[in-house]
Amino acid sequence: MKYLDEYRDPVLARSLVDQIRAAATRPWSIMEVCGGQTHTIVRQGIDELIPVRMVHGPGCPVCVTPLEVIDRALAIAARPEVIFTSFGDMLRVPGSTSDLLSAKARGADVRVVYSPLDAVRLARTHPEREVVFFAVGFETTAPANAMAVIQAAAQRLTNFSMLVSHVLVPPAMVAIMESASVDAFLAAGHVCAVMGWTEYEPLAARYRTPIVVTGFEPLDLLEGILMAVRQLEEGRFEVTNQYARAVRRTGNTAAQDAMRRAFRVADQTWRGIGPIPASGLVLAPEFAAYDAVLRFGVDGVTATEHPGCIAGDILRGTRTPLECPSYGTACTPRRPLGAPMVSAEGTCAAYYSAGRTPSP
Repeated sequence: MKYLDEYRDPVLARSLVDQIRAAATRPWSIMEVCGGQTHTIVRQGIDELIPVRMVHGPGCPVCVTPLEVIDRALAIAARPEVIFTSFGDMLRVPGSTSDLLSAKARGADVRVVYSPLDAVRLARTHPEREVVFFAVGFETTAPANAMAVIQAAAQRLTNFSMLVSHVLVPPAMVAIMESASVDAFLAAGHVCAVMGWTEYEPLAARYRTPIVVTGFEPLDLLEGILMAVRQLEEGRFEVTNQYARAVRRTGNTAAQDAMRRAFRVADQTWRGIGPIPASGLVLAPEFAAYDAVLRFGVDGVTATEHPGCIAGDILRGTRTPLECPSYGTACTPRRPLGAPMVSAEGTCAAYYSAGRTPSP
């Protein structure tokens, strides 16, 4: 890639839209799994230009972080001996009664970091404090988080721990394939840059569902949609790679090795969706001493979603933000009821920033 504008060329975009219109003989339903893809689709109006129903999936890792995990983060951050570190996108995600930014305003030592290794350095330079890193995300962020705990162990840091809430994409796709009417998927390019796409091949065959690994720019998405539509029209159910400039079939094996060393696959609850078997990562037994839940005894924290938020339906793709009675009124980016309105990858935030409003 030489220039970003190459992937936003309006002439090429119109050509791809025309090809999709010519290829599609029925209103196929295609789900994009990545929240970054959702924002591009909504911001550029791609879903309004093509005769295909775009379904927005649970591709926002911030949004699917369970509510009780946010409450655990708040409980840990409130402790006076703790420096609680996180990426900035987690600070305004609402827990049951508050968020990390509000906790910071009340005096909690909450700090934004740009790498989990920044948190490791804080622990090394502040041996008198407990440094906790909020490890959230899909497979994309897991390798760096794995390296952080590996480095902490190598340096024998006893004041570093992680609050882990990692989720895995393929099991969530299986849950959707078994319960929702989706004809094809656009797989998240950054996840596949780490993991490759071999995990998707048996899913495409078993559920007879095309999966296209796709990038994030308008032309990436339009080409990915066209590739999916052509498979559906031809009765093929394969994994194909639109994002060839960044993704290989086997992914990044060094990153995968770090993940396998630091983590183990476990059942995971997804916010708004519920439990999905083998869909999360937890620290491996050899790193249990770095588990913030155990260190601070917050495993008993539970929570209940706000009754005015339909985030679960939105994350499953069964409803859109425009069908939520709180959208744009009781729930806005300044005062969000649920994570999809506050996260930079949330579907509600995408609709709101694009000015989408319910039909009169």
